[in-house]
Amino acid sequence: MEKKVLAPEIIMIKVNAPLIASKHKPGQFVIIRMHEKGERIPMTVADSNISEGSLTIVFLKVGKTTKELDTLNEGDYIVNVVGPLGKPTEIRNFGNVVCIGGGVGISDIYPIARALHQKKNRVTSIIGARTAGLLIFENDIRNVSDKFYITTDDGSKGHHGFVTDVLRKLLEEKKRIDYVIAVGPTIMMKVVSEITKPYGVKTVVSLNSLMVDGTGMCGVCRVEVGDETKFACVDGPEFDAHEVNFDLLMKRLNMYKEEEKISLQRFENRKN
Repeated sequence: MEKKVLAPEIIMIKVNAPLIASKHKPGQFVIIRMHEKGERIPMTVADSNISEGSLTIVFLKVGKTTKELDTLNEGDYIVNVVGPLGKPTEIRNFGNVVCIGGGVGISDIYPIARALHQKKNRVTSIIGARTAGLLIFENDIRNVSDKFYITTDDGSKGHHGFVTDVLRKLLEEKKRIDYVIAVGPTIMMKVVSEITKPYGVKTVVSLNSLMVDGTGMCGVCRVEVGDETKFACVDGPEFDAHEVNFDLLMKRLNMYKEEEKISLQRFENRKN
């Protein structure tokens, strides 16, 4: 295992998993379990290298398991890596596409933007973070984009505001957009959906943050899409943004906040 700090609280690890690397496609994820008593957590793959047999995974140190994962050092082992799971992103020539990444979702949008670029789409990428120091994969995404925009909440780099501001401006200027895909905070994806819907632009969002088990057995990742109940891990993680019930989704994301808080406190107490 290799490890690198990309930004405060954002870590990148490279895991040796040749069988998964040979099959992985953009948009798919893996399940990681650190040790025999560890929690199973879904991780989106930022990149895969067939010749190296490696997977690149980026995560934010936000809960017990991600903070525990950060205690590993280069050369350490992870007991289980299962995948690739989920349905891959639809990659074809749509025409003019906009790829939007927010926060850690920037690393998730990179392989998608690259694959769409390779299919000869005209790619416009918009990435955003709270501040300039939290921007990641900037050069990687710039290199696979025909147009590239940066936003920061505090105005420390690029547009002072949100990724959705840039998207709204492009649509208001009547720029041709055939397809939009967004990965990032749920509220960001909801606003992206609300902006593109009146224009009838096909929009896809990734709901990877909703998953726990990752195999469709636990039922935690239930999401309402249109009039149907879907499971993000096996039916997704990507869905038509205009069909997703974001209000219900955000309520579900808060279901285990108290348990997550207790788990983190216990971990921090043991560590100290």
